[in-house]
Amino acid sequence: MPPTTPDPVALAWVRRAIDGVDDAMLLLLAGRGRLARHAARIKQRAGVPGRDAGREARVHARAQSLASRIGLPAATARAMTCLAIDHACRQQGLATDLDQGRQPAIHRMIVPAMHDTSAHNAPSPRHSALLRLIPPPSRLAPLLRVVPLTAQRRLLERAMQRVLAAPLADGTLDFMQGRRLGIEVTDLGLRWVIEQHGTRLTVTDEAPEASVRGTATDLLLLASRLEDADTLFFQRRLVLTGDTELGLTARNLLERLPWESVPLGLRIGLNRGARLARAARTAHAAGRQRT
Repeated sequence: MPPTTPDPVALAWVRRAIDGVDDAMLLLLAGRGRLARHAARIKQRAGVPGRDAGREARVHARAQSLASRIGLPAATARAMTCLAIDHACRQQGLATDLDQGRQPAIHRMIVPAMHDTSAHNAPSPRHSALLRLIPPPSRLAPLLRVVPLTAQRRLLERAMQRVLAAPLADGTLDFMQGRRLGIEVTDLGLRWVIEQHGTRLTVTDEAPEASVRGTATDLLLLASRLEDADTLFFQRRLVLTGDTELGLTARNLLERLPWESVPLGLRIGLNRGARLARAARTAHAAGRQRT
């Protein structure tokens, strides 16, 4: 069937409408920039820092929440808010992520898939055989159940204090004050609820307001920055339930925390542990396919 000629009148009308939307977006961005300059003067008079990581995380969370309600892809919403924040920073004379040598969020989302070749290069048969000797996390679950809950809590609290020492001290995580966030490791049968009190994160018995659920390997990949949160949530390897705004705020803030603030030894351990866990999972999956 030969292609039909588009209705020129209808097409011209739609294109004019699109142009109007484009104009509106630019006008809104310009207006946002003027408001940002006004906010900068207020902050300068008060003697507070120009950039507020907590505020930026809340902006991202609100955008993600709205995007989910109107059917806009999460990646598109995140790219738009990153652009708006960078524009606001330039209006205030502040360094943006690009100025500081960091990739903007829209590029960070595709870095693991493009550059982390270990995710795509299959291990050799010899290595696969060795990796299959590592038991999958689900087989370790019965052993972990014998570890007292008090010991689990102490270990988790110490790890969180060490990794998040800087944001806890400077108030970046203050939005968590009195709020409860659950973490569920599905294949290990572990579940904790975290709450902030002052400058400490504690594990509580109270019900969570929001929960993040995923396998041990995927949570480790997120913690080690080998895979980004957008990819893991989009692929449903991590699931967020409950208070979406709280969960997204926590996720976006942690994603923006400077990786270099984490102690070097811990960074190395997380990276190597995550790579090993991912390789072992790949080897086990390949073994099941052959059988």
